[in-house]
Amino acid sequence: MSILIPLTDLSATLALGRALAATLASRPTPPALLLVGGLGAGKTTLIRALVEALPGAAQAEVTSPSFNIVNIYPTTPPVAHFDLYRLSQGFCDEDIFELLESEQTWNVVEWADRLAQEDEPPNAVRILLDTSSTGRTARIQAKKKSDEEPLRALCALLEVNEG
Repeated sequence: MSILIPLTDLSATLALGRALAATLASRPTPPALLLVGGLGAGKTTLIRALVEALPGAAQAEVTSPSFNIVNIYPTTPPVAHFDLYRLSQGFCDEDIFELLESEQTWNVVEWADRLAQEDEPPNAVRILLDTSSTGRTARIQAKKKSDEEPLRALCALLEVNEG
């Protein structure tokens, strides 16, 4: 299943982040969000809106963890925010793999294209952020059939069609 969401301005990107939190965070184990897009595509902005929509967000300062590789925010559920920009494509150390596989945090990964496909979490939703003639778009794809139902709820919440 694939959803194409137009992001005409900043408020649309923020709304998508909040909607992702509303539809996915309540699941017992939310799927990892694998974000792909160039510099300035809105990855960190999307994550900031998602984190700010969760309980405990007042204690979280969302910044891109480019040098740390990962920040963990004290939200419910806790969010592990990865930024793989500084890693070589296909390279990841064992500590990062362990944390990516953790069910104790909701894992959100910027520059997920730097992960080898076999290293991606099995329970994941891929979000491709790209530019368009009207601003940006987000193409969201569920990796597993079990993650399609929340994406349908996301479509309803944002009033967009599958596509």
